[in-house]
Amino acid sequence: MENLGLYLVDPPCFPPFLFAEEISGKILDVLVSEGFLIVRLKCVSFCNNARRPPPMNYFFLKRITLWCAPLLLIALLIMDACSPAAEDPDKEVWISLFDGSDMDNWVPKFAGFDLGVNHNNRFVFKDSLLSVRYAVKDSFKGNFGHLFYKEKFSHYRLKARYRFVGDQMTGGPGWAFRNNGLMLHCQDPESMGLEQDFPISLELQLLGGDGIHPRTNANLCTPGTNVVLGDSLFIPHCINSNSGTYHGDRWVDVEALVLGDSLIQHILEGKVVMEYRKPTIGGGAISGYKESAYREGAPLNEGLISIQAESHPIDFKSIELLNLCGCMDQKAKNYKKYYVKADNERCIY
Repeated sequence: MENLGLYLVDPPCFPPFLFAEEISGKILDVLVSEGFLIVRLKCVSFCNNARRPPPMNYFFLKRITLWCAPLLLIALLIMDACSPAAEDPDKEVWISLFDGSDMDNWVPKFAGFDLGVNHNNRFVFKDSLLSVRYAVKDSFKGNFGHLFYKEKFSHYRLKARYRFVGDQMTGGPGWAFRNNGLMLHCQDPESMGLEQDFPISLELQLLGGDGIHPRTNANLCTPGTNVVLGDSLFIPHCINSNSGTYHGDRWVDVEALVLGDSLIQHILEGKVVMEYRKPTIGGGAISGYKESAYREGAPLNEGLISIQAESHPIDFKSIELLNLCGCMDQKAKNYKKYYVKADNERCIY
């Protein structure tokens, strides 16, 4: 038999928990022969007590005295049962950033307040919705807020279902009527200034109509950033998409495709309505930032994701992400065909 590795371990019998910690692999068969239990494994690691290391892909022949066979067999069966099964490489694995259960993985930052302070409880989890709400007597005083998801991403698809509701808070700016955003490639809020109004980021604008006038949705705004549109560097702060208008309190499904700094797309109803490339830090349109975070010209190829509190109530029913960065080794159990950026430290064998 090819690639057959044989070796013995001293002592011939030792506690099963030690054995289970020191080897891992797939059981091929178990048999009794001439008073010995023989376990044949296809292993992916080897026992540190071995007299010599076996080859990486080999069959492991283990001889032990028959009286300790039951203990060892139990340990091996447990180890085999706990070994993760190979995933379907075509099946998409979406992460629920918000699934209607809680907002524990999010942290707020309002201009003028420390990180973690949910000013006037404007970010709310209620009735399985992640919402922005304002008290009747609450008035806008420039305290823009953002709610950040805890984890950083670089290559992904992002989907959200949202709706605008109710009236804008007293004193809110006109442009903020039925206005929110999915902030992509956000700077870490730990690096934001106390009075900073917006994070350095790329904003996929969520916009609702007033019932009369046209207003495009999924526009792009660039707080502290510049992007390339077509072949030209885009310096102005905002640019309209080519979408239609979304009037009323209807639920809207929006999506983003983010591929590091090579391509970002805003998508509505399966149609790409905005596309840009090569985002960099610069351009202004933010205030109160720390100079150490504003590295003008630096590429923006990863970051956090946040939603906003800009003075109009909104509900989010779901926010989901498909990570496009992962194990690209086809031999691994968690290999996925749709990954576009390799992170083989995540591979499971």
